[in-house]
Amino acid sequence: MGDFKHLVVAKFKEGVAVEEIVKGMEKLVADIDAVKSFEWGQDLESQEMLRQGFTHAFLMTFNNQGDFTAFLSHPNHVEFSTTFSAAIEKIVLLDFPAVPVKAPK
Repeated sequence: MGDFKHLVVAKFKEGVAVEEIVKGMEKLVADIDAVKSFEWGQDLESQEMLRQGFTHAFLMTFNNQGDFTAFLSHPNHVEFSTTFSAAIEKIVLLDFPAVPVKAPK
């Protein structure tokens, strides 16, 4: 079986310092060994009708679902979740085992 992924798509509340939230998330994943990799990005191209207000995507990769479960209960994640949740207007979360189709080059 492949890696386990945690995908967050977010629309932040108006006036939120998104850069600070992202820095906090980068520190969080650096401090927790269960996180295999972390990527994020801000939408630049989508039409508003398709974006539905969502602006940022965050993708964490774990070796397995057990590592993801450990991440969820880690004290640093629990603490950061409070800050992150307060900054969010809308959110979509997907947690799933990855199905590899084409390996990165």
